[in-house]
Amino acid sequence: MKIVELTKVWLPAAVRLAEENYEEERRAVPALPKDVKMPALETLAANGLGVAAVEGEELLGFLGAYGPFGPVFCTPDVCGVFSPIHAHGARQENRSLIYQRMYQAAAEKWVKAGASSHAISLYAHDAQAKDAFYTYGFGMRCMDLIRDLSDPEGQNNTQCEYLELPSGCQQELRPMRRALSDHLAQSPSFMCQTEENFQAWIAGREKNPPRTFAAARGGKIIAYIEVTEKGDNFAVNGPETRNICGAYCLTECRGENVAQGLLRHIVRTLASEGYSRLGVDCESFNPTALHFWSKNFTAYTHSVVRRIDENAI
Repeated sequence: MKIVELTKVWLPAAVRLAEENYEEERRAVPALPKDVKMPALETLAANGLGVAAVEGEELLGFLGAYGPFGPVFCTPDVCGVFSPIHAHGARQENRSLIYQRMYQAAAEKWVKAGASSHAISLYAHDAQAKDAFYTYGFGMRCMDLIRDLSDPEGQNNTQCEYLELPSGCQQELRPMRRALSDHLAQSPSFMCQTEENFQAWIAGREKNPPRTFAAARGGKIIAYIEVTEKGDNFAVNGPETRNICGAYCLTECRGENVAQGLLRHIVRTLASEGYSRLGVDCESFNPTALHFWSKNFTAYTHSVVRRIDENAI
C-alpha cells in the first residue's frame, strides 16, 4: 500500500468507493434513500489536503477535507478542517489500517495548513473506520439520525395543543431559544457562545424562520421543533426528506410526553404532505438531545473530532 496525493486521476474510483460505502450504511439503516446524488469531489483533488491509498493502479481508499476555516466551534484563533461522509472512503478489506495510514499522511498536510482541529464524519455502522480514528485520538461530537414517517411510539400529552406557528410569531420563542443556548453551555456540552453570536443567531432565525411547530398549554408555548428543507449532508437533501434544525422543551415539562406528541404531530403533518423521511442532527454530548432523538430516530453518521497540540502548528 502506498499513500499518494489525491488528484483528479483517482476521482472516478473515489466516487465508486464513496457510493459503495454509502450502500453499506443504507443496508444497516433502511430509512436512508436509495437514489442520492453525491457531491462533486473536484475541490478535494484541488485543495492540496487530500490523500489516496493505492496498490498499483487500484484505489484502496481516499481521504479529503474542506478548509482550513475558523473559528472552529466558536473558539477564537482555532482553525480546522472537515471531511464529510462523501469526502472519504475505503474498501472493506483492511479498512482500519487504510484509514490510519491515510490519516497519518493527511494530518501532516492539515497541520501544515494551520488546522489544529480535525473533524471527520463516519458512518455509524462502520466499525473499522471508527476503530481507526478512535485509536488515533478522535472522539465523537455529533451524529446524524433519520426515520421514516410512521408514527413514533409513545403517548401524547392530552393537555397540549400541537400547531404550526405562523412565521410572524418567531419573537415569542426568544425566551426558549435563550434557554436552549444556556442549556448547551452547561456540562457536559460546554457549547458556549458570546452574546454577540447569540444575538446574531436570533436575528437570522427571525429574519428567515424555518417551519416551526409548537406545543402549547394554557395558551403558553412550552416546546418547539423547527423543520427545514436542507440537512447536513447529501443523504437528507432530496425532495422527499425534511430535517429538524432546532428544538427545545421547557425543563419543567419534560417527562410528560410533550415533545413526543409534538414529534408525532410533525410526522403526521409531513406524511400528509407527501414526504417520506425526516432527519435530525444532535450533539452526542448533549444527554437530553441524545436520549430523545436516539429513541425516535436511527443514527447513520458519527462525527468525530481531534484537537491536536497547537505547538505542532
